[in-house]
Amino acid sequence: MTYHPKSEFIHTMMQRGFLADCTDYQGLDEAMLKGAQPGYIGFDATAKSLHVGSLIQIMMLRWLQKTGGKPITLMGGGTTKVGDPSFRADERPLLGPEQIDDNIAGIKRVFSAYLSYGDAPTDALMINNAEWLDGLNYLDFLRDIGRHFSINRMLSFESVKSRLDREQSLSFLEFNYMILQAYDFMELHRRYGCILQMGGSDQWGNIVNGIDLTRRVIDGEVYGLTSPLLTTSDGKKMGKSQSGAIWLNGDMLSPYEFWQFWRNTTDADVGRFLKLYTELPVDECDRLGALAGSEINEAKVRLANEVTALLHGSEAAAAAEATAREVFEKGGIGDDLPTLTLSAADLGDGISIVQLLVKSGLAGSGKEAKRLIAENGARLDDQPLTNAGLILDAKALASPIKLSAGKKRHALVQIG
Repeated sequence: MTYHPKSEFIHTMMQRGFLADCTDYQGLDEAMLKGAQPGYIGFDATAKSLHVGSLIQIMMLRWLQKTGGKPITLMGGGTTKVGDPSFRADERPLLGPEQIDDNIAGIKRVFSAYLSYGDAPTDALMINNAEWLDGLNYLDFLRDIGRHFSINRMLSFESVKSRLDREQSLSFLEFNYMILQAYDFMELHRRYGCILQMGGSDQWGNIVNGIDLTRRVIDGEVYGLTSPLLTTSDGKKMGKSQSGAIWLNGDMLSPYEFWQFWRNTTDADVGRFLKLYTELPVDECDRLGALAGSEINEAKVRLANEVTALLHGSEAAAAAEATAREVFEKGGIGDDLPTLTLSAADLGDGISIVQLLVKSGLAGSGKEAKRLIAENGARLDDQPLTNAGLILDAKALASPIKLSAGKKRHALVQIG
């Protein structure tokens, strides 16, 4: 569509590639001109950290704040007890209140790197939907809220339809999730004046439900905006790597490993990722993304540095780059590599190279480690590993060793 926005927020969303769809471009655009308008994204507390798959949403909230809006990070302390069925093949495991609170505390640390919380007009708010969901009276809720939802319409939403089409179980508990999410939007509008819900395009149905409910029950004018569901140019889901989820908390994934994930971006994704995940001017993102040959590698280093600096700070980004250059260009070990520290008990009479590849995270299983060795993809101190039966003892580990899987993934192993 061709729409020329007046507000800096909508202009930024469109120009940098954040915008998949909006319920009312003009209405939201004009509303954003009226000062510090609150907008929210909901995050369920299913783990102690968010991963890279959530980073596009976090950046949307950051841009909302930078362009004069007021971001709300809504933690699903209540909805996590139910589980979002959107595009899942199975039911989420249910968590207890203590685990949920622990997870929220971990996720808060991530948000604080991107958003400024406080009492100023554009300062972010962190709100837990348990605030209104935990005290709901079921019969009152059914009478006042449930009557506004058509089962026929709910069954037509893609997130539900895809589960039913595959004849996979969808519990009544999960089916309620979209009603609770709609109720969240209404309560945020009523309590905090929130006019906007954002989310991935898989949330479109849930967002529209919230807009309809807010209009019907309290006659509120609210809007929805979705971002594209991101996959890499080779079709992989954003946020996953060979060794697992790319967590945003530094104690779950080191800054070096985070930096390395971005450094390994495929050539075709560099320009797009620079626009979405950094604050570099759009013209510069386009210029870097158009580089070819060996020059594109420097663009990837720039991407890795910018994204890592936003999350972990510029010192961590510089240290990660220095380690990478030491490891890749000079064949050294580097100070910042992921490190596996073994105790004497771990070591015993010796430990197999296959176990070390698995324990260090370079292989997902013993079978994968053996295949890596058989295909000449594993190295020990930069020398090809050919013997899958190799056992290393205390003498062999007297000084740290460097393990490598392919050209880009490395780890140190040492005795603590």
